[in-house]
Amino acid sequence: MKNRLFRFTDIFKETLWGGERILPFKGLSADGRQIGESWELSGIAGSESVVAGGAYDGFSLTHLVAEGGAALLGADNFRRFGTKFPLLVKFIDAAQPLSVQVHPNDELAMRRHGCPGKTEMWYVVDCAPGAYLLDGFSRVVTADEYAARVADQTLPEVLRRYEVRPGDVYYLPAGRVHSIGAGCFICEIQQSSDVTYRIYDFGRVDSQGRSRQLHVEEAKEAIDYAVPEAERRREVRVNEPAELVRSPYFTTSVYRLTEPMVCDYSELDSFVILVCTAGTCRVACGEEEAVLTAGHTLLVAAEAEGVRLSPEDGDTTLLESYI
Repeated sequence: MKNRLFRFTDIFKETLWGGERILPFKGLSADGRQIGESWELSGIAGSESVVAGGAYDGFSLTHLVAEGGAALLGADNFRRFGTKFPLLVKFIDAAQPLSVQVHPNDELAMRRHGCPGKTEMWYVVDCAPGAYLLDGFSRVVTADEYAARVADQTLPEVLRRYEVRPGDVYYLPAGRVHSIGAGCFICEIQQSSDVTYRIYDFGRVDSQGRSRQLHVEEAKEAIDYAVPEAERRREVRVNEPAELVRSPYFTTSVYRLTEPMVCDYSELDSFVILVCTAGTCRVACGEEEAVLTAGHTLLVAAEAEGVRLSPEDGDTTLLESYI
């Protein structure tokens, strides 16, 4: 490919529960909008990322994948996914709690919606005091009890609640009931799917006084009613990659850098996504360079081999994801 490093234009989503932190986090001026999500890298129809700069400036992500093929995605990924980019990366700013929801697995999503399921992970970038997440059932619950608790507004009572701090990681396989609480600012990495079953919304209404649609019955078959293992905190050492999640859908590591590091991707048959969550990093591949600041994302082509990461702003944090 003519380039191996790719930036993309921002896609901002205003939401009922969104806050005002995403724009300043990205170095932009707040404008009063309640932006709940910034889609950093997306192949979802209607919300597709567009290349910003370089030889492919203005290409949609799908067009870029069609142009690059295996050189961009990796040979195995290109065989599996074709021109459909397989991951979606977001920043989420929750000024109010998100609905309690669940996503279907691949089999159910394909059968009902003709698309992949949605397994995801959360990396907590920042949080307000007392911020929390809901992640899975705290005890065994039946489908009938689930429906009854939605009806009598007590579903959160049987969900596991975690008070969060920056750097926490949560892996949410499809079928896991979950919610992001008020005060959480997270990076979400997920399968490329936008199928969500909203099952509980804290009695909220929109600006016209209408309740949002719930999908209580649709979710029954999607929910995994098992009790998951409790999440544990991961300690990260400076200047050493720390693997956070390894799954069939993506592998994600975090780097806390105070000095340069070279990443050898020569044996990796995959694209790599780099997300900066703190500081500033100069990313170089051959003659190409890109400066990655907090709140921004870079796609590295699979044909890239040695990628040099040089922090420029003290303690810099990067997330690295690939398939």
